Amino acid sequence: PSSIRSLLHWGKKIKPCSPPVAVQEAVEVALDAGYRHVDCAYFYQNEAEIGAAFQKKFGEGKLKRDELYVVSKLWNIFHAPQDVKPAFLKSLTMLNLDYLDLYLMHSPMGFPSNPCSKQDQSPTKSSSTSLFSWQAMEKLVDEGLVKSVGVSNFKISQLERLLSVCRIKPAANQVELHPYLTQPELVEYCKSKGIVLIAYSPFGCPALPCPVPLLENPTVNEIARKHGKTSAQVLIRFHIQRGIATIPKSITPARIVENTEVMGMASEPGALFRSWPMLKSYPNPAPQGHPLQDGGL
Repeated sequence: PSSIRSLLHWGKKIKPCSPPVAVQEAVEVALDAGYRHVDCAYFYQNEAEIGAAFQKKFGEGKLKRDELYVVSKLWNIFHAPQDVKPAFLKSLTMLNLDYLDLYLMHSPMGFPSNPCSKQDQSPTKSSSTSLFSWQAMEKLVDEGLVKSVGVSNFKISQLERLLSVCRIKPAANQVELHPYLTQPELVEYCKSKGIVLIAYSPFGCPALPCPVPLLENPTVNEIARKHGKTSAQVLIRFHIQRGIATIPKSITPARIVENTEVMGMASEPGALFRSWPMLKSYPNPAPQGHPLQDGGL
């Protein structure tokens, strides 16, 4: 985890459903701007374009493989142990790499592999399938295919169950985190266990009810004006000052570059965080279907 922590100050999450050409161009811009942590997933259906961007930069001599930190994820329909390695290899092939740095279980909940099945299509509530999935992921580390394995959307109770039986501890937990969903107990728990937190949706999630979008929040805008930054830059810096890696999502070249310019906002670590009283007062229950709901491991 210490080596991961040094790499994951901020990274690049590749926007799902973007046009292939736009995806490749966005990755190339991000790599040229200094991004080295690239967050991918089978579910995003754009790993081939990301792999093409990697190969282009490798061919130009502007980047070496060991300078990158590439993450992908095991999608929910591949939780059966026999499906884990084939799913991993498919992502690895599309990314055109020899190994991954981190492979995450995308969710603690597995889905049926056959969407046309007449059987119950609801997420499995059993923990056994995900535990066996984790054992299959551990074997990927043993085989040298991935350096570390981790999880995504795991709550404390799910992490506790996994930690009680795992052979290789999860290196990271990627979850939704932003000022409207700070999850302080989960943050402290992961830190106490040496599990790196990676924040997705750092600008807020439309699925969560909120009085005003985070990028338009008056407190965020006030801090941005004070420091001569954008609201997006303030929200990225918010996570960095909490000691949390963050992966903003964009395919717009100017915003990709802008999102790296987040230093020099506060005189001391944590000052920005302490200046936001709304963090303690905003009610943010997870809606039905949100990853924070019970289910899976």
